[in-house]
Amino acid sequence: MDAPVGQGEGSIGREIYLSTRLIITVPMNCCVVDYFHQRRQTVTMPTTTELQRESNIMMLIRPIQRHDWEALWGLAQQTGPGFTSLQPNEAAVRRKLEWALESFSAPEPLAEALYLFVLEDLSTDQVIGLCGIESAVGLREPWYNYRVGTLVHASRELKVYNPMHTLTLSNDHTGHSEICTLFLDPDYRHSKNGSLLSKSRFMFMAEYPQRFTENVIAEMRGRSDTRGVSPFWEGLGRHFFSMDFAQADLLSGQNKVFIAELMPRNPIYTNLLPQDAQDAIGQTHDNTTPARRLLEHEGFHYSGYIDIFDGGPLLEARLRNIRVVRESQHYKVQIAELQCQGRPYLIANTLLSRFRCCLSPVTLQANHIVTITPVIAEALNVNAGDTVRIAPLSSPRSA
Repeated sequence: MDAPVGQGEGSIGREIYLSTRLIITVPMNCCVVDYFHQRRQTVTMPTTTELQRESNIMMLIRPIQRHDWEALWGLAQQTGPGFTSLQPNEAAVRRKLEWALESFSAPEPLAEALYLFVLEDLSTDQVIGLCGIESAVGLREPWYNYRVGTLVHASRELKVYNPMHTLTLSNDHTGHSEICTLFLDPDYRHSKNGSLLSKSRFMFMAEYPQRFTENVIAEMRGRSDTRGVSPFWEGLGRHFFSMDFAQADLLSGQNKVFIAELMPRNPIYTNLLPQDAQDAIGQTHDNTTPARRLLEHEGFHYSGYIDIFDGGPLLEARLRNIRVVRESQHYKVQIAELQCQGRPYLIANTLLSRFRCCLSPVTLQANHIVTITPVIAEALNVNAGDTVRIAPLSSPRSA
């Protein structure tokens, strides 16, 4: 926002709040516009980006709509190799959109639903991010991972004891809920926008736990270089698939039958792989490391399963143990013009197909009443007396 965000009366003039960092005092007998013309050489106005970095009020999470197609397709062009759930394949992306629309509108929860949400900059009406939840994976198509295990080769007579790490093809997470398809426009990777985008899913899951299973998983993108080459794929997968990583990754987003047809069914000894492939097991892509840390702060953990293509880790958590789910509570809305300060809170309404979630400081009162501003109330589509769900954005130790 380039306009003043507030103003007050001072003893020597009017205080014009241009941002939380820039306050100037205008003499009482001076026109504000004239004063700016006089001072334009000495007053440094904050840029739009700087103002956006100071406030998430204009950022809103909502369910994806049909009119978001162009924005969704635009985001798919940016994801890059390894981002299996949103590749630039028009037919696949259109199927994903239709699946999400059906999931939100179905009179009864789908057995395998996809809830896709967009992050919208309300100041520009631009969709700048995407996140999703699959209610259950592997019910229509097999869900594959490698389980990282250990086999011990020992001989008491020869005094040899060698524990060996192995990779075994697994469908152990069939039926689990998955958080997925998290992508944020690089220009907006600031001001806790990524945290809002990721954690808003837990607000939805907390409100509708019956639509999900108790076990929640998240696949993390594995290591690859600037050319999209995965050392894990080059050391293992290429020998069985005879194709580049990017091509195999793209195909896996469309049809997983070829995985069962080509992947080895017997355990693979990791010490037989090249060293860079071994080093990539369970490691995340540099761009994904912040997302992994965020999920670990929320209660997710690595439990020894990896992606079969790039070796990225699979994180797991119990739904009830996820911090946002555990700490979120219902409050009744009170609306007032006030200057909210302090720690940011996730605030969400309780409307399924019209779900809204944003980030703002709030005023918590007795009897589970929360005071929010008219701007926040309008964004969430709530009125005084309505119920909202509130949760701190971060725990005190990770804030």
